[in-house]
Amino acid sequence: MRFCLLVAFVLCAACAAQPVRSADEKPKTGFVDKKFKNADNTESPYVVFVPKGYDGTKEYPTLLFLHGSGETKGGTKPPVDVGIGPAIKKRADFPFIVVIPQSEKRTWGAASDDGKRALAILDAVQKEYKTDAKRQYLTGLSMGGYGTWSIAAAHPDRFAAIVPVCGGGNVKDAEKIKDIPTWVFHGDADTAVKVERSREMVEALKKAGGKPKYDEYPGVPHNSWDKAYGTDELYKWLLEQRKK
Repeated sequence: MRFCLLVAFVLCAACAAQPVRSADEKPKTGFVDKKFKNADNTESPYVVFVPKGYDGTKEYPTLLFLHGSGETKGGTKPPVDVGIGPAIKKRADFPFIVVIPQSEKRTWGAASDDGKRALAILDAVQKEYKTDAKRQYLTGLSMGGYGTWSIAAAHPDRFAAIVPVCGGGNVKDAEKIKDIPTWVFHGDADTAVKVERSREMVEALKKAGGKPKYDEYPGVPHNSWDKAYGTDELYKWLLEQRKK
């Protein structure tokens, strides 16, 4: 009898020593490292930014960000260090859940493995977190700007708005995406991606009946993304866009 009581006491003490998680414990916020499991059982890293006020009780808008070629797997900088990441860090109350995948083959084309994985990661995030399906947004810079045009054309009914930065697309896709609210950014001194690539897409959208917004920065070279993502009005505008 004494032995049984002693065993019970030891077990209870061991249980008490284990950390107890509260049922209403808040999810982790800020930049959260994640891994996506591919069909071949390999894993692809990505990052999710979760607003500090997120507690799973209300729906948040989602922003998918596509980085440039320099942040491709094996590059010198991680995707969170260029473009949207630094802009988020400068804002105390960034109101979007931001999905930041990483390209593995230096492309974000809609038909590519990287492009398809980016959307699959977005789907996974929307299942894991409480998000607003009517407020999904897409943006990217340089290679990611090209990817933004490409993915939007392949999935014209998915996104409430798109923001291509110093990229380019296929003018023949204008008819497909004319109804998507679009804000384009480019520097007119860009030698990596000529400013004409954005100009021609904006004009094609207008001819198709669209009403794109366009900011062209005089004297700014390829890095127009710091100014673009530093535009406070951009985020206010995005939040106003919602799928019907």
